[in-house]
Amino acid sequence: MQRQPEHDLSGKVAIVTGGSRGIGKHTALMLARRGVNVVVAARTVDPDSVLPGTIGETVAQIEALGVGALAVQTDLSKEEDLRRLVQATVDRFGGVDILINNAAVTQLDSWSASLLEIPREDWLYQFAVNVHSVFTLTQLVVPIMEARGGGRILNVTTGSAEAFRQPEEPLPLEAVGDFKLTASAYFSSKRAMDRFANVVASELARKNIYIITMLPGFVASEITVWKVENAGLDGSQMIPMDVPARMLTYFAACENPAEYMGRIFWAERELKALGIELD
Repeated sequence: MQRQPEHDLSGKVAIVTGGSRGIGKHTALMLARRGVNVVVAARTVDPDSVLPGTIGETVAQIEALGVGALAVQTDLSKEEDLRRLVQATVDRFGGVDILINNAAVTQLDSWSASLLEIPREDWLYQFAVNVHSVFTLTQLVVPIMEARGGGRILNVTTGSAEAFRQPEEPLPLEAVGDFKLTASAYFSSKRAMDRFANVVASELARKNIYIITMLPGFVASEITVWKVENAGLDGSQMIPMDVPARMLTYFAACENPAEYMGRIFWAERELKALGIELD
């Protein structure tokens, strides 16, 4: 790949799911610094007892940068909430140019449970948030983006599923001590999301809408830091949240997104390979 020039994003409108904290919040702020009006979607409107951040706090920080922002409390597992999110965006800003599908289920009693211990409702809930919300939001924003001349849909995935493991490679670890590393529903649903983006990429490109997937890596998000610290693990290899946020911003602004459509990119590797500086 060759690094592309980046277009001015001033006045564009973005929806960022999972924007109360983590990669979503950092991406929302990075887009805002480039003049993007940002709609922040998440469930968190009140401070969490463990993790910091609310959609209101993110919006306040965005507005302090001099651009428009809107907080929309959204349960991504509910279709009516997804429709309300998109409609609220159109009502406030007139349309949608960028959709960042960042939110995912990362806290659940059965998140890392063994196969026979995962309740069916938990399995379905993870697919509802991690896959079905991406499908529904994509369907909802595509006509809006097409009417505005095009757009970008950027998905955040995970590398933990090891979908392309070679036969000679060792099997992935199931746990480090008491800390479990497997999450069947999470990994499976993320892979379904990846394939969805790959399949619809050509269809969307004919409408000048480009869907791209990014693998953030071992990111020092609030939830990851909390899990690592509570498990007594080594977190020295974690990377800053600005790394995936910068790559998402690059994909939102790059001149020729057709080169990247339908593919998965590893944030840390691509950032270095393309010589992209952190904002």
